[in-house]
Amino acid sequence: MDWVIVSVILQLIFLEGILSIDNAAVLGAMVTHLPDDLPIIWPKGMKKLGDALHVVLGNQRTAALRVGLLGAYLGRGLMLLLAHFVIDNPWLRVVGAVYLLRLAFNNLGEAEEDEADAHVHPLEANRFWGIVLAVELTDLVFSLDNVVAAVALSEQIWVIFIGVALGILFMRFAAGWFSYLVEKVPVLKKTAYILVLNIGVELLVEDLASVEVKPGIRLAITGATVLLSLAYYYLKPLHVLKPILLWLAEGFANVNELIDWLLVPFVALLRLCWKGIKAPFVKLSHSERA
Repeated sequence: MDWVIVSVILQLIFLEGILSIDNAAVLGAMVTHLPDDLPIIWPKGMKKLGDALHVVLGNQRTAALRVGLLGAYLGRGLMLLLAHFVIDNPWLRVVGAVYLLRLAFNNLGEAEEDEADAHVHPLEANRFWGIVLAVELTDLVFSLDNVVAAVALSEQIWVIFIGVALGILFMRFAAGWFSYLVEKVPVLKKTAYILVLNIGVELLVEDLASVEVKPGIRLAITGATVLLSLAYYYLKPLHVLKPILLWLAEGFANVNELIDWLLVPFVALLRLCWKGIKAPFVKLSHSERA
């Protein structure tokens, strides 16, 4: 193999690692609450298939990352093939940034003292497949920058695929390691969603303000976020900041309340459309039973 190609592949692996450190931390945190000693609960009609796949997928936490790995390869491969479309349509990054901000607000928000509903929707409220879907969507958004950077390094698609594939595999191992680390240091779970918030803001800054956030700067922001979180967790004098952090968390919940209010008509419209789509099938099912 040409040493130039080897060099490009190594650069791609390194770049994938740099850009995906926060990705690994976030995905690891997202699956933390899933049990690592219980199998996936499959629908009744898919139980035999689930039993057969258990040997490959393992229990719920491991399975979420393994399914996420497959989804990452499929999603990243599709995005690489459509790289020029991604580059030419910056609105995709804006949509992705909004999704990340919503995910962060949902998991960082806290109810005010006299409120019963914080208008937050933490990931823990979802079941296994809901977590898997969130993992896939988050990985897809995080990969927007990775795809653009990878295409800039080489024009040979097969070289890009090899480098990116190896980088994804390495970062999935890192995500598994981080999920166990979160159990030992709980503050890292909140840290992961602060990283989500960081990436969402960075995407908006890049696309709306035309300010490039280079990989080195992103890595520095990620490192500083983790170090500051650990310092707050271990250094009791810093707990004096707790009222300010609580105030911010309540602010995230208030933003979510506004978003929920704005989404009411769209959710109602989607439900009406779904009922309209489902109605003919329900009638057909009733007629067949009759």
